Amino acid sequence: MHEIPMREFERRLDGLHRVMRERGLDAVYLVNPINMAYSVGLHYLQTERPAAIVIHKNGEVYFFGPLLERDHVISQTQLISKTYIYRDYPGETHPMRLFAEWFRELHLDNAVVGYDSTPGYVSHWGYRGPNLTELLPNTKFVNVADDIYSMRIIKSEVEIELLRESAKWANLAHSLLQDYTAPGLYDYEISLRASLDASIMMKKALGPNYKPLRSEYPAYAGFRGQVGEHGAYPHSISIERSIRAGDVLVTGATADVSGYMAELERNLFVGRPTNDVIKYHEIALKLQETALNTLRPGIKASEVDKAVIKAARELGVYDYLLHHSGHGLGLEAHEAPFLDVGDDTVLRPGMVITVEPGIYVPRLGGFRHSDTVVIRDDGIEIITYYPRDTESLIVEV
Repeated sequence: MHEIPMREFERRLDGLHRVMRERGLDAVYLVNPINMAYSVGLHYLQTERPAAIVIHKNGEVYFFGPLLERDHVISQTQLISKTYIYRDYPGETHPMRLFAEWFRELHLDNAVVGYDSTPGYVSHWGYRGPNLTELLPNTKFVNVADDIYSMRIIKSEVEIELLRESAKWANLAHSLLQDYTAPGLYDYEISLRASLDASIMMKKALGPNYKPLRSEYPAYAGFRGQVGEHGAYPHSISIERSIRAGDVLVTGATADVSGYMAELERNLFVGRPTNDVIKYHEIALKLQETALNTLRPGIKASEVDKAVIKAARELGVYDYLLHHSGHGLGLEAHEAPFLDVGDDTVLRPGMVITVEPGIYVPRLGGFRHSDTVVIRDDGIEIITYYPRDTESLIVEV
């Protein structure tokens, strides 16, 4: 499966209508592009030009937005009843004033309307403008962001199947990344080649109707600058030198399947690793195993991170822990809940979590694996499956 069936969007819209009934709403006003994609399948690239989806309690769905998005709306989704279009921002009449006029046309100027981010537009790329609360004083706006997020946090079997398909292509991309890694090459050379080859294979396999929705490439694998000693910085971008024999590499791979992107991360070792490297890699594996063995439905997300911290103290690497043990995953790369000591969310079946405790040793490198995990009624399902043992991750030189 690589497309979201109509019945899935109908399920999501049913959920929004249930929120409307429970909260006494006449409509829901969405400006968060993730919520637009989730509810009707419209992937809107936020710019300075405001856009919104209005879902009326009568079942109609409306798009408010710029002229240049009109054809995108028509091509991406069949769920929009009518489009309301302005030419461009800021225009002779500010788009938000036009939004207010369209609210009046829809008889929502004396109504109760839920909103997800703001009753206006999220400031982006220099946007400035009034909120609808100023322009529609008789409309009552109610924040329903938590209601919508509570829907998104539990993944349907359709969403899980899309993530499973993503994991398959992430596995291929990572395999190519390992095959192409060699001393003397820059990280981006290897990443571009592996990502391109995996993307071509993915496109050919999934057919002419497939297209990525969140990323430039269908599949991606790379290092994000975590090469050698620079791997001790968890969120690097690039490094000024090429890869050398002896380097510890921190990798990442994913693939875009209808906007869902599983997370797969591993270490690679350029040549036979030293005893110190083997030691820290095995500790990182123990920390991930601790998290996986703790993870189950009914416990708090914080309990997983606490178990990892306890193990890190016992193994003498607590000072090398720089982040929590994982996070939710869906249409965004990071979502709630977080495997963090401060997140007491109770884990429930259908939640999708990355499990990725990492240790970062100065002047040596970073040691982290990340796997995408589904919480099930009877335990967990790990949907990424690249080898984890040291021997399988050695790049021969």
